Amino acid sequence: MSASRELPVIDIAPLHTGAEGDRARVARAIEAACRDTGFFYISGHGVALTTIAQIDAAARAFFALPNDEKIKIAMARGGRAWRGFFPVGGELTSGKLDLKEGVYFGTELGNADPRVQAGVPMHGANLWPEAIPELKPAVLAFMEETTRAAHAVMRGVALSLSLDAEYFARTYTADPTVLFRMFHYPPARATKDGDEEWGVGEHTDYGLLTLLAQDDCGGLQVKARGGWIEAPPIAGTLVCNIGDMLDRLTGGVYRSTPHRVRNVSGRERLSFPLFFDPAFAAVIEPLPEHSAHARDDSNERWDKANVHAFEGTYGDYLLGKVEKVFPSLGRSVL
Repeated sequence: MSASRELPVIDIAPLHTGAEGDRARVARAIEAACRDTGFFYISGHGVALTTIAQIDAAARAFFALPNDEKIKIAMARGGRAWRGFFPVGGELTSGKLDLKEGVYFGTELGNADPRVQAGVPMHGANLWPEAIPELKPAVLAFMEETTRAAHAVMRGVALSLSLDAEYFARTYTADPTVLFRMFHYPPARATKDGDEEWGVGEHTDYGLLTLLAQDDCGGLQVKARGGWIEAPPIAGTLVCNIGDMLDRLTGGVYRSTPHRVRNVSGRERLSFPLFFDPAFAAVIEPLPEHSAHARDDSNERWDKANVHAFEGTYGDYLLGKVEKVFPSLGRSVL
């Protein structure tokens, strides 16, 4: 483990309402981070501290429930919407069980939505626990504020690529795929064979951006060029990392960087990632000025997949990935 490097902290407040020169400065900082590790912290994001405190408190109350209460909103009950609770060991990363439990949420859609009526996977209503009524308003507020922050970051990404600030909002994220997770990590345990037990193993995220709120336990690690580095919590910030689709759009100029979690704090760890991704039906092709940069980097990737060889919609890519995370559920709903 290398501790010689730190991830940058970027104040994105100018991307909300700032002057052109300030936006350009932020865009240059985002470019440097995306070309390097693909990870950085953001301040000035606009997600209220009270909103983060409310989601943290509601999540702790939920995960403290007995299992027979939590499984009342099990993912199997969410059907094709792919929402709800999974227990510790219920999710796979790289074929190995994760030491975490969690709840999947997404954009709240009613039965009248055409995508719900058509049975499009991963679209529908969220499952809410009756025992913790405060969870629903806390989740919806966090999702709304964090999605707004993600739109701001994408303005900076667009400017960093010499595009106009609203390029992605017009082309890929006018109706983004927004997925939110609450994760609870028990402390890592010693194993009989001496293997390290991971809350979540090495992986990259699938879409454009992930914005992460985490508690004070730490445990997030990023695979930088010189080795694994820690991404500890910094008060007032969110962690931001780019996903496979931004890697593909830029021909690999902006890196989708592997990361993992091991909770060695000795305490319960909570994290709250929001995945801000292209529209489900969006066809993902390299930006014209970056198409020549694309190369087969599968030998360097955790899953040995070549993201630059993928063809199809973002929904196609996403479904192929999540089916590997929940293979039994995937067979039943896809």
